[in-house]
Amino acid sequence: MPRRLALIAAVLVAAAPAFALDMPARKPGLWDIKMVFEGRDLPATTMQQCVDAATDKLMNANFGGSAQEACSKQDMKSSGGTIVIDSVCNFGDATTTSHAVVTGSFDSAYTVNVTSTREGGRPVPGVAPGTATHMTIEAKYLGACAAGQKPGDVMMANGMKMNVLELPKMGGPPPKRP
Repeated sequence: MPRRLALIAAVLVAAAPAFALDMPARKPGLWDIKMVFEGRDLPATTMQQCVDAATDKLMNANFGGSAQEACSKQDMKSSGGTIVIDSVCNFGDATTTSHAVVTGSFDSAYTVNVTSTREGGRPVPGVAPGTATHMTIEAKYLGACAAGQKPGDVMMANGMKMNVLELPKMGGPPPKRP
Protein backbone atom coordinates (compact mmCIF):
# COMPACT_ATOMS: atom_id res chain seq x y z
CA MET A 1 0.00 0.00 0.00
CA PRO A 2 2.78 2.56 0.74
CA ARG A 3 4.17 1.98 -2.77
CA ARG A 4 0.74 2.64 -4.30
CA LEU A 5 0.36 5.77 -2.20
CA ALA A 6 3.79 6.97 -3.31
CA LEU A 7 2.93 6.40 -6.97
CA ILE A 8 -0.36 8.27 -6.75
CA ALA A 9 1.20 11.10 -4.77
CA ALA A 10 4.05 11.37 -7.30
CA VAL A 11 1.59 11.69 -10.17
CA LEU A 12 -0.43 14.33 -8.33
CA VAL A 13 2.70 16.23 -7.32
CA ALA A 14 3.81 16.26 -10.96
CA ALA A 15 0.90 18.58 -11.60
CA ALA A 16 1.70 20.82 -8.64
CA PRO A 17 3.72 23.54 -10.42
CA ALA A 18 0.67 24.47 -12.43
CA PHE A 19 -1.63 24.60 -9.43
CA ALA A 20 0.64 25.96 -6.74
CA LEU A 21 -1.09 29.33 -6.83
CA ASP A 22 -4.75 30.29 -6.61
CA MET A 23 -6.03 28.75 -9.80
CA PRO A 24 -9.68 28.92 -10.86
CA ALA A 25 -11.76 26.08 -9.44
CA ARG A 26 -12.62 23.23 -11.75
CA LYS A 27 -16.26 22.44 -12.46
CA PRO A 28 -17.47 19.81 -9.97
CA GLY A 29 -17.70 16.32 -11.46
CA LEU A 30 -15.46 13.79 -13.18
CA TRP A 31 -12.28 14.96 -14.94
CA ASP A 32 -10.10 12.87 -17.22
CA ILE A 33 -6.44 13.88 -16.81
CA LYS A 34 -3.62 12.84 -19.15
CA MET A 35 0.00 13.75 -18.46
CA VAL A 36 2.61 13.35 -21.18
CA PHE A 37 6.28 13.70 -20.26
CA GLU A 38 8.91 14.69 -22.83
CA GLY A 39 12.63 14.64 -22.13
CA ARG A 40 12.17 12.00 -19.43
CA ASP A 41 11.93 8.27 -19.65
CA LEU A 42 8.38 8.16 -18.27
CA PRO A 43 5.24 6.83 -19.92
CA ALA A 44 2.14 8.96 -20.32
CA THR A 45 -0.07 8.79 -17.24
CA THR A 46 -3.84 8.96 -17.19
CA MET A 47 -6.25 9.22 -14.31
CA GLN A 48 -9.73 10.38 -13.50
CA GLN A 49 -10.53 12.69 -10.62
CA CYS A 50 -13.96 13.13 -9.06
CA VAL A 51 -14.05 16.60 -7.52
CA ASP A 52 -16.38 19.02 -5.83
CA ALA A 53 -15.49 22.57 -4.81
CA ALA A 54 -14.05 21.46 -1.45
CA THR A 55 -11.89 18.56 -2.71
CA ASP A 56 -10.64 20.56 -5.70
CA LYS A 57 -9.49 23.30 -3.33
CA LEU A 58 -8.01 20.66 -0.98
CA MET A 59 -6.00 19.06 -3.82
CA ASN A 60 -4.72 22.49 -4.78
CA ALA A 61 -3.73 23.25 -1.17
CA ASN A 62 -2.03 19.89 -0.58
CA PHE A 63 -0.25 19.26 -3.85
CA GLY A 64 0.20 22.85 -4.97
CA GLY A 65 0.57 24.35 -1.50
CA SER A 66 3.57 22.22 -0.62
CA ALA A 67 5.32 23.58 -3.68
CA GLN A 68 4.35 27.11 -2.71
CA GLU A 69 6.24 26.85 0.59
CA ALA A 70 9.40 25.69 -1.22
CA CYS A 71 9.37 28.38 -3.90
CA SER A 72 11.40 31.57 -3.79
CA LYS A 73 9.56 32.83 -6.88
CA GLN A 74 6.02 32.22 -8.06
CA ASP A 75 4.62 34.69 -10.52
CA MET A 76 1.20 34.18 -12.09
CA LYS A 77 -0.17 36.38 -14.86
CA SER A 78 -3.56 36.01 -16.50
CA SER A 79 -4.43 37.57 -19.83
CA GLY A 80 -7.12 36.75 -22.35
CA GLY A 81 -7.92 33.29 -20.99
CA THR A 82 -4.26 32.26 -20.69
CA ILE A 83 -2.51 31.86 -17.36
CA VAL A 84 1.30 31.95 -17.25
CA ILE A 85 3.16 30.78 -14.14
CA ASP A 86 6.91 31.16 -13.59
CA SER A 87 8.46 29.60 -10.51
CA VAL A 88 11.77 28.77 -8.87
CA CYS A 89 11.49 26.10 -6.17
CA ASN A 90 13.95 24.26 -3.95
CA PHE A 91 13.35 20.65 -3.00
CA GLY A 92 16.25 19.44 -0.89
CA ASP A 93 19.49 20.24 -2.72
CA ALA A 94 17.74 20.63 -6.08
CA THR A 95 16.43 23.85 -7.62
CA THR A 96 13.68 23.57 -10.22
CA THR A 97 12.82 26.46 -12.52
CA SER A 98 9.44 26.05 -14.24
CA HIS A 99 7.40 27.91 -16.82
CA ALA A 100 3.75 26.82 -17.18
CA VAL A 101 1.12 28.01 -19.63
CA VAL A 102 -2.51 27.16 -18.89
CA THR A 103 -5.15 27.52 -21.61
CA GLY A 104 -8.76 26.48 -21.90
CA SER A 105 -11.68 26.42 -19.50
CA PHE A 106 -11.91 24.98 -16.00
CA ASP A 107 -15.55 24.20 -16.89
CA SER A 108 -14.89 21.92 -19.88
CA ALA A 109 -11.26 21.30 -20.90
CA TYR A 110 -7.87 22.84 -20.23
CA THR A 111 -4.24 22.21 -21.14
CA VAL A 112 -1.15 22.92 -19.07
CA ASN A 113 2.26 23.01 -20.75
CA VAL A 114 5.12 22.95 -18.25
CA THR A 115 8.83 23.34 -19.08
CA SER A 116 11.19 22.68 -16.17
CA THR A 117 14.92 22.67 -15.59
CA ARG A 118 16.41 21.04 -12.50
CA GLU A 119 19.86 21.85 -11.09
CA GLY A 120 21.62 20.09 -8.21
CA GLY A 121 20.32 17.32 -5.99
CA ARG A 122 20.45 13.64 -6.78
CA PRO A 123 20.57 12.65 -10.44
CA VAL A 124 17.17 11.92 -11.96
CA PRO A 125 17.22 8.75 -14.07
CA GLY A 126 16.88 9.54 -17.76
CA VAL A 127 17.49 13.28 -17.38
CA ALA A 128 20.85 14.99 -17.82
CA PRO A 129 21.46 17.74 -15.23
CA GLY A 130 20.33 21.14 -16.47
CA THR A 131 18.28 19.65 -19.30
CA ALA A 132 14.81 21.05 -19.87
CA THR A 133 11.93 18.61 -19.54
CA HIS A 134 8.40 19.14 -20.75
CA MET A 135 5.09 17.93 -19.37
CA THR A 136 1.69 18.45 -20.94
CA ILE A 137 -1.44 17.99 -18.88
CA GLU A 138 -4.67 17.62 -20.81
CA ALA A 139 -7.83 17.69 -18.73
CA LYS A 140 -11.34 17.10 -19.99
CA TYR A 141 -14.60 17.35 -18.09
CA LEU A 142 -16.60 14.12 -18.50
CA GLY A 143 -19.76 15.01 -16.54
CA ALA A 144 -21.06 13.87 -13.20
CA CYS A 145 -18.96 11.48 -11.15
CA ALA A 146 -19.81 7.85 -11.86
CA ALA A 147 -21.96 5.75 -9.55
CA GLY A 148 -19.94 4.70 -6.52
CA GLN A 149 -17.49 7.58 -6.83
CA LYS A 150 -17.25 10.35 -4.29
CA PRO A 151 -15.47 13.72 -4.33
CA GLY A 152 -11.74 13.28 -3.80
CA ASP A 153 -11.56 9.91 -5.60
CA VAL A 154 -8.59 9.50 -7.94
CA MET A 155 -8.75 6.52 -10.30
CA MET A 156 -5.53 5.53 -12.05
CA ALA A 157 -5.54 3.84 -15.48
CA ASN A 158 -4.35 0.57 -13.89
CA GLY A 159 -7.46 0.42 -11.67
CA MET A 160 -5.77 1.74 -8.54
CA LYS A 161 -8.11 4.03 -6.61
CA MET A 162 -7.61 6.32 -3.63
CA ASN A 163 -9.34 9.29 -2.10
CA VAL A 164 -7.36 12.40 -1.15
CA LEU A 165 -9.46 12.76 2.00
CA GLU A 166 -8.24 9.33 3.14
CA LEU A 167 -4.49 9.95 2.72
CA PRO A 168 -3.89 10.09 6.50
CA LYS A 169 -5.57 6.66 6.91
CA MET A 170 -3.26 5.25 4.22
CA GLY A 171 -0.13 6.52 5.93
CA GLY A 172 0.09 9.78 4.01
CA PRO A 173 0.35 13.27 5.45
CA PRO A 174 -2.81 14.81 6.86
CA PRO A 175 -4.52 17.11 4.40
CA LYS A 176 -3.83 20.82 4.79
CA ARG A 177 -7.00 22.83 4.91
CA PRO A 178 -7.08 25.64 2.36
